[in-house]
Amino acid sequence: MSVPLWFTLAVVGYLGIKLVRPPAWLVIVLLLGGYLLADSLLAPALDPAIK
Repeated sequence: MSVPLWFTLAVVGYLGIKLVRPPAWLVIVLLLGGYLLADSLLAPALDPAIK
């Protein structure tokens, strides 16, 4: 069985928000920060550390 990555992330995100109940501002900051970091000059330097 092959599950798409976007579906897995959506389920994990939904469960994380429902079970942990983080503040909405924290979710927005983390999403926006991750998006901006992925498009920055630091992205190539962080890629080997993540893998």
